[in-house]
Amino acid sequence: MTAISVSHLSKRFGSTQALSDVGLAIEPGEMVALIGASGSGKSTLIRHIAGLETGEGAASRVEIFGVATQAAGRLAKGAASRRGDVSVIFQQFNLVARLSVMTNVLIGKLGRIPLWRGTLALFNAAEKAEARAALARVGIPQVTAQRASTLSGGQQQRAAIARTLVQRSRILIADEPIASLDPASARRVMDVLSDINRADGITVLVSLHQVEYARRYFPRTIAMRDGRIVFDGPSTALTNGFLSELYGAASEELVLPEAPAAPHPATRPVPGPRNRLGALQTA
Repeated sequence: MTAISVSHLSKRFGSTQALSDVGLAIEPGEMVALIGASGSGKSTLIRHIAGLETGEGAASRVEIFGVATQAAGRLAKGAASRRGDVSVIFQQFNLVARLSVMTNVLIGKLGRIPLWRGTLALFNAAEKAEARAALARVGIPQVTAQRASTLSGGQQQRAAIARTLVQRSRILIADEPIASLDPASARRVMDVLSDINRADGITVLVSLHQVEYARRYFPRTIAMRDGRIVFDGPSTALTNGFLSELYGAASEELVLPEAPAAPHPATRPVPGPRNRLGALQTA
């Protein structure tokens, strides 16, 4: 069963065509990078997969593990019950600054405990133990009692990842999770995401500006430009020269010094012309 399936997805904001007939499929357990210059449609696509936006057109459809979450521009019946399968990490961390790190992590439990307990922030010993284990998993067990506001940017992002672990989602989506981090913190966050994918089998989709990290950590990369998918295939193909051909002057946002490609076996590229420049030129 496909973890994420998107077909004929389009979205317009005023005069801007943010998505144009986007289609993709991601299998359970895959770790996939989503790259593109500013305005390419990455964040809009992520918001649709997460159920935060609805597409346009009778043929548009998003499915999570074979169940439609939206179709024909409307949320599907029972879509809310599927949201627990998808957790989203944003660049801004979205932690409550005045609360402890422990409480921020336990917020990931709110959809899985009775409403009255969540409202009163009453978490039992097993749930607290799970939160402590999640913080240890992401490498920051010592910050449990600290206010979230006292953490560095990299620590805050790892706390946000710990929150998704206690949520027990089967899909983890991260929207530019390392954009505001220094290189050392960025590598720690990417190491954590890679470990979660490898050890837990969680499907991971991460949008990035830094192609260096796509080549290093992800077997498969999906590239977007002007609301369309222009490449879907092995990250080993993302040479600086190829990116320059795909994006022209906009490749300056993406191209960094060459880095080793992901050590995992390359996933199958989407068949057909999308992963060849010639198809892009004739589109």
